[in-house]
Amino acid sequence: MQRMVVLAFFVYIAVISLERFVELLVSRAHVRRLAARGAVEFGVEHFPIFVVLHAAFPLALAWEVLGGHAHAPHAWPLWLAAWLLAQGLRAWAMASLGAFWNVRVWVVPGVTPVARGPYRWLRHPNYLAVALEFLAGPMMFGAWRTAVVFSVLNAVALAIRIPVEQRALAWAAARRDVTPASTP
Repeated sequence: MQRMVVLAFFVYIAVISLERFVELLVSRAHVRRLAARGAVEFGVEHFPIFVVLHAAFPLALAWEVLGGHAHAPHAWPLWLAAWLLAQGLRAWAMASLGAFWNVRVWVVPGVTPVARGPYRWLRHPNYLAVALEFLAGPMMFGAWRTAVVFSVLNAVALAIRIPVEQRALAWAAARRDVTPASTP
């Protein structure tokens, strides 16, 4: 059983690592296009918090799982389902934002915020997906310490980022009459 947990853990780490790598590539391409359209970045000073948070997460999880401090619960399939739900929500949010999606806070002056997909009902569906990931991913392996610590750290990081994002969107909306821009 322990061999299967270790194998599942390495598959999980490979999946989230590949996912983050692809997201960074997509984000970089989107930022180039957004900058060409006159987009402005907000919150540069808090972005390193997210880099450290997302880089430390697999390390903490490895310490807890591979160090023998965690034991996969019988309910692991439910946690896997929650994690897969988070993946679906993230993909839906990214697809709905299209070329506006990136890992930083970039806004194009005058462009109306996206209101399709999950954004019809939620203001920050991608952040909800990440919060669910930080909980469900570790809990699949019984790594409750990692789940608690990274859920709290993520909540603190989002308490900084969400107001910055709201100000950025308000700033962009205020320029709607000044700088007309078409949506991608």
